[in-house]
Amino acid sequence: MNEIILAQATDTVTTINTYNGFGTIGYALGTIGASIGIGMLVGKTVEGMARQPEMAGQLRTTMILGIAFVEALALIGFVAGFLF
Repeated sequence: MNEIILAQATDTVTTINTYNGFGTIGYALGTIGASIGIGMLVGKTVEGMARQPEMAGQLRTTMILGIAFVEALALIGFVAGFLF
């Protein structure tokens, strides 16, 4: 009976170590996506400010909200990498 339990414990440890790198890959992909999204968001906002300077305050506020949402998605990817 004890030998079976030890064999199961060894299998569990091996399985956990096998999937250890996938969390890092998932976080890397999430970070790349968020970086591209924030870069596009800021670039388009600056372009909009250059075209209509009187809308700069409203565009800046909308940009900050957009950055917060994109960053939240990156953090969700970070947590999902640890969970899966």
